[in-house]
Amino acid sequence: MLAVGNRVRKSADFSHTVRSGARSGRRNVVLYAVKTGEYPTRVGFIVAKSVGNAVTRNLVKRRLREAAAQSLREYPTGFDVVVRALPPAATATWQELRTDYMGALRTCAGKVDRTRLLSQKG
Repeated sequence: MLAVGNRVRKSADFSHTVRSGARSGRRNVVLYAVKTGEYPTRVGFIVAKSVGNAVTRNLVKRRLREAAAQSLREYPTGFDVVVRALPPAATATWQELRTDYMGALRTCAGKVDRTRLLSQKG
């Protein structure tokens, strides 16, 4: 379970992250990340009705929350992350979701760091 301090809760924070963050897509998820400095990493989830019924959406959300909790060991500070579950996530296994989540997060973290380094040089 994610602590309250590690959750993106406000609509404005979701919008800012999705609009201005680095993006990485996988088969089951699309992940957006933006650098926040030394603040704790926060994660938010978007699981639309296209993923499935309420039971399926909640299962996908629980699995993604657990993957996010595990990722906090690697990235404890510095990011706001929004994860959008895609329809194939409904039939994905826990391992597939975790692999897609971690791969997308690492890609976004790399993009954000590269962008930050380029802006410091210029």
